Amino acid sequence: MKRSLGARTVAYPLPVFLVGTYDSNRKPDVMAAAWGGICSSEPPSIAVSIRPSRYTHRNLLEKQAFTISIPSIAQMAEADFFGMVPGSDTDKFAKTGFTPVRAEHVDAPYVGECPVVLECRVINTVEIGSHTQFIGEILDVKCDESVLGADGKPDLALMKAIGYDPVRSDYFITGAVVGKAFTQGNKYRK
Repeated sequence: MKRSLGARTVAYPLPVFLVGTYDSNRKPDVMAAAWGGICSSEPPSIAVSIRPSRYTHRNLLEKQAFTISIPSIAQMAEADFFGMVPGSDTDKFAKTGFTPVRAEHVDAPYVGECPVVLECRVINTVEIGSHTQFIGEILDVKCDESVLGADGKPDLALMKAIGYDPVRSDYFITGAVVGKAFTQGNKYRK
């Protein structure tokens, strides 16, 4: 029997994204966001939802560009901090010792210590209740070689990307591979 939990922000797994932007004075900023994910294959696009009260929201509207740095378990404390304090009065990079790296394809910084980075330009915005959803076309993906498998593709086991549980306010990492997509359902194609 299923128990109703009511209308809540529950979807699993949720990512931990570090959204990088520059402000009008070119000060690099980064915030943690979990309300996001891939939203189109062509063009490759990702969406992230940000409250209008956030410093990053203002930066996104002004610059129309952002990065998403995907932290591993090794960057968990810094990622948590990035979601705890406002960028308007805190230099989060200086406070944590992390490195703001100027993106190659967009006018935004990324977190140099994170193993995976997406460079995005805003192609659409949607007002949804308490948040604005920024849809970014992914112009480039950069991966540390240390998280690439023998096949040259990102390997989740090596990446150890953290996720967020919005009900318990916990961080987690994904587990072992349990099957190959687009093959498990073949038994029903007969």
